[in-house]
Amino acid sequence: MAILGKIRQRSIFLIIVIGMALFAFVISGVFDGNSANSGPTEPIALINDDEIEIDFFRQMVDQTQRNYNYSTLKSVNLVWNQALRNTIFEQEFEKLGIDAGRDQLEQIISSDDNVINNPSFQNEAGFFDFGVFTDYIAELKVQNPTAYENWKFQEQSIIGVAKQRIYLDLIMSSTRMTESEAKTDYHLENDNVNFKYVKIPYDSVEDSLVKITDAEIKNYISDNASKYKREESRNIQFVSFEDTPTEDDLAMIRLKLDGLKSERIAYNDVSKLTDTIEGFSQTKNVSDFVDQYSETPFDSIYKPKGAFNNEYANILFEMKKGEVFGPYRDGNAFKISKLLDIKKNASLRASHILISYEGATRASENITRSKSEAKKEANRIYRLARRTSSDFEELARQYSDGPTRLRGGDLGFFKEGEMATEFYNYVNKNRVGRVGVVETEFGFHVIKVTDKDDLALIADVVASVIPSEKTSNEVFRKATQFEMDSNNSNDFSITAKNNNYKIRPVKQINILEENLPGLPNQRNLVRWLFEDKTRVGDIKRFTLNGGGYAVVQLTEKIKAGLASVNEVGFEVKKILSKNKKARIIQDLYKDKNSLEKLIESDGKLSIENATAVNQKNPTIAGEGNEPKVIGTAFAMNENEISTLIEGENGVYKVVLIKKNKVSELEDYSLYSKQMQQKAKSRLLENIFSALESVSEIKDNRALYY
Repeated sequence: MAILGKIRQRSIFLIIVIGMALFAFVISGVFDGNSANSGPTEPIALINDDEIEIDFFRQMVDQTQRNYNYSTLKSVNLVWNQALRNTIFEQEFEKLGIDAGRDQLEQIISSDDNVINNPSFQNEAGFFDFGVFTDYIAELKVQNPTAYENWKFQEQSIIGVAKQRIYLDLIMSSTRMTESEAKTDYHLENDNVNFKYVKIPYDSVEDSLVKITDAEIKNYISDNASKYKREESRNIQFVSFEDTPTEDDLAMIRLKLDGLKSERIAYNDVSKLTDTIEGFSQTKNVSDFVDQYSETPFDSIYKPKGAFNNEYANILFEMKKGEVFGPYRDGNAFKISKLLDIKKNASLRASHILISYEGATRASENITRSKSEAKKEANRIYRLARRTSSDFEELARQYSDGPTRLRGGDLGFFKEGEMATEFYNYVNKNRVGRVGVVETEFGFHVIKVTDKDDLALIADVVASVIPSEKTSNEVFRKATQFEMDSNNSNDFSITAKNNNYKIRPVKQINILEENLPGLPNQRNLVRWLFEDKTRVGDIKRFTLNGGGYAVVQLTEKIKAGLASVNEVGFEVKKILSKNKKARIIQDLYKDKNSLEKLIESDGKLSIENATAVNQKNPTIAGEGNEPKVIGTAFAMNENEISTLIEGENGVYKVVLIKKNKVSELEDYSLYSKQMQQKAKSRLLENIFSALESVSEIKDNRALYY
């Protein structure tokens, strides 16, 4: 089982599965209709006539929540995306007759170093043997049926990945980059130009000179429908009533803890006598006291000062044994703390330079030096490290074979038992700043002791900072009263204003959202917004995730289709205004046929230089992205002056100084292969997007979640 666990955790085919086919929806009856159907009859999705059943979908959502600790809706969306992807691809594979079997499975498994280097799967000659691997799986079927079922699931996922590889290879084999295409792409990437230019910014034209009508905005939205297509959504406004403790609540918590510090006299209703109750300062059984009065159990671990991440750490470590401090605020709690014990200099910090050797524990495969060579090298570095001018961090980065070399050899603070015994003993016995050499099973360590700190055993009685019952009741009363008054007056805004409540709007809420600005984890709220019976103007109170309430009003239902002028009018107005300003500038400066005449006509303008600009990255330093300007410059001849060009950030006039062309390659085949390889990494995603765009998809997620 340990071997199977390693296969699951580390093998490359499972990494591919996670990335490309997280869940194998092609099995367990999704397409053959054999899955159990005790739930609703409506499928959660219909994808080109193939159904994804809700029962199996729920199983996958539950598994995702358990494995990744995601919220329900996040898990739903992850499973949905993978189901959609796998279903669409599987439909395409079926159309094309693409299948994969043992050979493809063997090819993927045999490409993983972690599998082929595992002795359990090697033959007598020491080489990976797929037959040995399959024998192991066969034994698994008999010895551990549960693990075998997990393997079958993985196997189907691997086969799904293999099909995608075959599909991708078929497409790649049918496409190629001609020499002419490669040559064009090569020059687009490497040719560049130098030019001078004058930019007349759009803000040089007063806004008052440009009039934009709603009709123009509507026409632009219509002409650019794909850009402004909107899903069905909802707009709301809400008032929140946070259930937070008052100053009186905080004072009561402090008073309660303060009363636990010393002995107190209490009347016993049973015996009708007064009892003396020991306090935190006097108690001998600290663990029982903490468990009785604290909201968190007693922790018997010694901790360094750094573990007490608050302003009182120095005070706690300077107390006498048995002394109690507090109450004091620590994050979302109040505490009283008692120092039980302290160990001086028990928390150690050091940096090291590891010089490993072949055969040492965890030695890299790249390490070929012998043990004697490693010792000699460690002594050499030790001598370097002892020099007053030496930089230990730099030496560690240069010479260390350990993973801490990237942070200058720093190991941070550690305690006894957390390091090799020889290593710990050296650091424990030597002063801060001392450098030495120690041998462990990992190799030879050049060690520098960098810090020592005390460890303290501190008992805490903790009381969370929470509102009192009285405060919570008052918050509930206010929220409920506001909900009632808003409904009775039919005016949410006026009621809020009369009570000095702040109204917060949230716009464009989609049907599958759950986290809204100021309203996290509010799936029930979103479901309510999209219920047929919920009308514009309806008001409802919801419980906030962190305590308290939100009174919410639905202000607008937005149907699917093109965005309205109210939604995108400001954005479109800026675009149309820029276009009109460009024409004004072009008319104003049309007679200025040189850069010099342009700057003479307007003292705010200046001639600027752009150098080594190419078409693959059409950016002018200091101006931003200007593809049209740069494209125009490439089309010009040297010393030619352009017309006024409408750019992204202003209107430009350009004079081409020099066009720099790279030398031709003798052979473009290698360049062509490199470009095709880059394209291949994006191809599968582009193919899926294309297939998805022509698929008929019915999404019923909102019916179930």
